[in-house]
Amino acid sequence: MTDSYDLNELREELLTLGAATLYEASGWDTFLPPQIRPAWPGARIVGRALPVKAAAGDNLPLHLAVERAQPGDVLVVDAGGAPHGYWGEVLAVAAQSRGVLGLVIHGGVRDVDRLEELGFAAFSSLIALQGTLKDDAGTVGDAIRIGTASIEEGDIVIADRDGVAVIPAGIFADTLEYARARALREEQYMNRLRDGELTMDLLGLRLPAEP
Repeated sequence: MTDSYDLNELREELLTLGAATLYEASGWDTFLPPQIRPAWPGARIVGRALPVKAAAGDNLPLHLAVERAQPGDVLVVDAGGAPHGYWGEVLAVAAQSRGVLGLVIHGGVRDVDRLEELGFAAFSSLIALQGTLKDDAGTVGDAIRIGTASIEEGDIVIADRDGVAVIPAGIFADTLEYARARALREEQYMNRLRDGELTMDLLGLRLPAEP
């Protein structure tokens, strides 16, 4: 479980391991759709998920989530990929004041220059100008599904240039150990490749010779 881990202490290690390695080490479909990309260059996140479900074109649940959020949270929002600017400078400033570390949304954001200036890490499936309503409360804290990944409150979010992985809290400890072992093994592979070995031999990709 994650309770025995301080994510602040693990942040740099998790970012060095990267979303791709942690996803592969998990053995689960923990990756979010590849359309979800950093809203500005260099955005990176490690934190605990606060899941949010928003109706198309309505960002009231995001305001409610900021009110509920705890320091270290990352809002993970299923907005169905709708082309609206659900999040911008106002919500980013409000979120930062509460210790929210970032946003991952299957939907749009705007004010991306200001988000970058604020250093507020946002990952979205698109950038969109169109505004939103504030009528439908959606859900905050209930489990959601984005693509093949199920996200529950307290799951671990790792997001970087490769994409976004959300590791279930219950397998985080094992995933971290597997990721460390995988990274060590890959470094050993890299050394052998630098010495001239070929991937065909290193990975056992050659067909057996015919008798």
